[in-house]
Amino acid sequence: MTETIPAPIRIVVTGGTFDKQYDELRGELTFKDSHLPAILKQARITTPIVLEINQLIDSLHMQDINRQHILASCQAAPEDRIVIVHGTDTMALTARVLGEAGLDKTIVLTGAMIPYAIMGSDSLFNLGFAAAAAQLLPHGVYIAMNGQTFPWHNVRKNTASGVFEPLS
Repeated sequence: MTETIPAPIRIVVTGGTFDKQYDELRGELTFKDSHLPAILKQARITTPIVLEINQLIDSLHMQDINRQHILASCQAAPEDRIVIVHGTDTMALTARVLGEAGLDKTIVLTGAMIPYAIMGSDSLFNLGFAAAAAQLLPHGVYIAMNGQTFPWHNVRKNTASGVFEPLS
């Protein structure tokens, strides 16, 4: 009996809370390097992963040009299963750009409310959940956060409660 190797998932890193770390000198959360290699090791995901550092930016500072870089990466990727690590504040805007592009791929955006480097982070769970969603969902664009998936055209971040929810 031959063993079937799952198709690889591309993980596109764009920054967001997921990758922030505390800078003691400035007293703020900043970016240095991506935590994704360490996160992948700790999460023990056995599906083949292709890791791409696209940018390290707070999603509140993300502009149209940044979203176009993400779209171009998805278009160029040979993999048809993609997870995008993104800041939660503007994740739905990026999901809309990707959804409207109509790519024949499954693209799942995820993020974290608490940085990986801080105790109690939701990053490990959200990444594992997004990787599973990318393998199970049909082609389309989704947001996967805290155990739920939402299609790109029916999701928003409820800033009062800090969770994602359907528009309708």
